[in-house]
Amino acid sequence: MKNGIILFVLIFFLFSCATTAYDVNMSNAHYQMGLSYIYEGKKQMAFVEFQKAIELNADNKEALNALGVVYLEFDDLKNAEETFLKAIRADQNFPEAYSNLGVTYGRMGRWSDAISAFKTAIKNHFYKRPDFAYNGLGDAYFRLNRFDDAIDSYNDAIKRKQDFYRPYYGLALCLNAKGRYGEAASAMTRAIDLDPLFKGDRDKAIEYFNKKRIEAGDKELKDTLDYLEILNY
Repeated sequence: MKNGIILFVLIFFLFSCATTAYDVNMSNAHYQMGLSYIYEGKKQMAFVEFQKAIELNADNKEALNALGVVYLEFDDLKNAEETFLKAIRADQNFPEAYSNLGVTYGRMGRWSDAISAFKTAIKNHFYKRPDFAYNGLGDAYFRLNRFDDAIDSYNDAIKRKQDFYRPYYGLALCLNAKGRYGEAASAMTRAIDLDPLFKGDRDKAIEYFNKKRIEAGDKELKDTLDYLEILNY
């Protein structure tokens, strides 16, 4: 009789702890609701929905990844890192989470860790945005003054998405650092042409970077001054 009671309690415990099909479906519904809030610019509402999704299914990798992105938007880097790592534990072949983890490490100044994360994302042949990871890899190499590696990475990003403006900015900084001023100017022109903020308006770009120079912190100031120098070639 005693053994029967113990077995019943154990079975009840296992079933109560298991994630049911209903939980999975509801988790996905909250995740989708969170995405709709993201598109509407309602980050806090999205944050709540992603949390609900994870409460229902702790292995919902998409919700974990999305929550990590919201933490990044809130500049909460510690929680962003932890959340992306949870997404990776849920699926070790999840390139989006590795790429976002690379961004997080970059924001932390952990450039070697960022390189490792971006490389892992790139190795996955099913990753739909390798251009994004290659650009992040270029940024990390640039910060470590590995300019040739950075140039190769930025070019790899451009090969995969030729209208992606961000690697052209990084390329301009690297070429400028190597004294290849004409090529730097060409890369900067291409960046301004593609950047939706400027749409080829060079004067608007100069005005933007002059304003940013005044507002920039120590981390951004050198890049901003270099952009202005390149624009004046």
